[in-house]
Amino acid sequence: MITLQAGDLLKYVPTATVGKVQDVKEENGKTWVKLDFTGLYYDASYLIPADQSEYIEVSYKERKTVYEGSMKSIDDVKKESEEVDISEFMPSGGG
Repeated sequence: MITLQAGDLLKYVPTATVGKVQDVKEENGKTWVKLDFTGLYYDASYLIPADQSEYIEVSYKERKTVYEGSMKSIDDVKKESEEVDISEFMPSGGG
């Protein structure tokens, strides 16, 4: 196994997530690497070196803020469900 250092650029093969190493720890005989892009730890056996062109420097907090800003509130969903005209969806014919 290669020596991993903070700042190394790696790709998690199963999801193609690319990030810079923030932390490396060993637990139960496995090496875990924390990537900055998600803030999650990944099993080092599934990580490969990544090219700089694959890395998008967006922090987890920035992505979370953008995502949460696009979510509808429960009140918005309730209001939309009240405004639906279900007469268009009534079954015709039958018995």
